[in-house]
Amino acid sequence: MKVILQQAVPKLGKQGQVVNVKPGYARNFLFPQGMALLADKKQLEVLERRNAKVAAQLADTKSNAEALKEKLNGKEISIETKSGGDGRLFGAVTSQDICDAIKAQLGSDIDKKAVLLLRPIKRLGHYDIELDVHRDVTIELSLHVFDPEHMEVEKKAEPEAPVAEADITEELSDEE
Repeated sequence: MKVILQQAVPKLGKQGQVVNVKPGYARNFLFPQGMALLADKKQLEVLERRNAKVAAQLADTKSNAEALKEKLNGKEISIETKSGGDGRLFGAVTSQDICDAIKAQLGSDIDKKAVLLLRPIKRLGHYDIELDVHRDVTIELSLHVFDPEHMEVEKKAEPEAPVAEADITEELSDEE
């Protein structure tokens, strides 16, 4: 007997699938539980219309995600926060903070669940962020976390010109 599953059934199939089951299993378990419908001509037509509608929605969301990728991919956002003298933040930069910065600086609204953070951001610096806006579309952004009170410290902390090996050996020979 062919039935259309109304929900996912373990070891049988996913929602919307047409599967072949024994009549007793369908009559005694699937139909009373509301897990399946008899796969007659009318129900199959309804299923086809529903699948076409879902496919159109998926194509629409993918095209929106592609347009968003064209707009945002490779851009840089900045987040101002407070930190200690050693560059550690008081707290952390969260997915919601990143979404708010994207909305304020780039004008796009992103769901915080789309922000992929491998580790929490707890230090000043530059980070590469990925946004998973669709299962086929990933956006890469650059994030700059800074503290305006410690900007002078960051500028002063730049390394000086590298010392040549000859200078080091001369200093060592002078000490001996």
